[in-house]
Amino acid sequence: MERLSMKCSFALMLLVNLVIPHWASAQATEPNQAPPAGVPTSAPPQSPASSSSSQSPPVADRPVSWKLLFPNIVNDQERIWSFPARLTQGQNWIPTVAILGTTAGLFALDPIEASYFRRTSTYQGFNNIFTGNATVVGTIVAPVSLYTIGLIRKDSKMQQTALLAGEAVADAEIVTTVFKDATKRVRPADFPPQGNLYDSWFESKGSFLRGNGSFPSGHTIAAFSVATVIARRYGSHRWVPYVAYGAAALVGFSRLSLSAHFLSDVFVGGALGYSISRFTVLRQ
Repeated sequence: MERLSMKCSFALMLLVNLVIPHWASAQATEPNQAPPAGVPTSAPPQSPASSSSSQSPPVADRPVSWKLLFPNIVNDQERIWSFPARLTQGQNWIPTVAILGTTAGLFALDPIEASYFRRTSTYQGFNNIFTGNATVVGTIVAPVSLYTIGLIRKDSKMQQTALLAGEAVADAEIVTTVFKDATKRVRPADFPPQGNLYDSWFESKGSFLRGNGSFPSGHTIAAFSVATVIARRYGSHRWVPYVAYGAAALVGFSRLSLSAHFLSDVFVGGALGYSISRFTVLRQ
């Protein structure tokens, strides 16, 4: 039991490096909506010309192209892995504790939900459709289709969205590979029928740099990376976020129903995919 506790504690410590990270950074960098004390709340009247010239320009999209893709990814990785140095900022602890607390709770529930999905045949039809290969293809097809349609329509925003989604997936999969190789968590399906599902950490025999461990879910992190980029850039269409995040959630659920991952693997994958895309790739 002591060995298991040490394993779980080490896994939680790894999360501090990446999960909350970017949510916290966003809270720290969002402009304060309230004016400082002593500053007038209303500006003096201005002529239309001077008023329009003094307005802040709209926030520009982050530059992205095939040429900039690799430098962007390198820059993203620097921002991601340097986050622990910024963790001492007071506002960062609230989301950090929230995510770590949720993840710790899911660790305790993992063997229970994993046992259920290993026993049940309720989702057989769903699993036949949302196979591991099918969800990978779907995640790739989404940005590829966007880019192709953007080329045909000469829609630069659509092409840039596809490239940003590809950048987000690349960033996410690098992070996933490091986590998988560091934690070496055994997948639920790889346990023998009467195996101890509580002792899943640092036991996988996967090859180094293959990312064969269970934590976090690579399918889920990629799906939420793509979904977040599309949802944030096309959020003015109210149905887009629902479709994007709904599809990503189906991918995450399929990893549970196929016994490919524990619930905590899927949760952390979704959290990382969202935070990396929004706060590192899109810088929003």
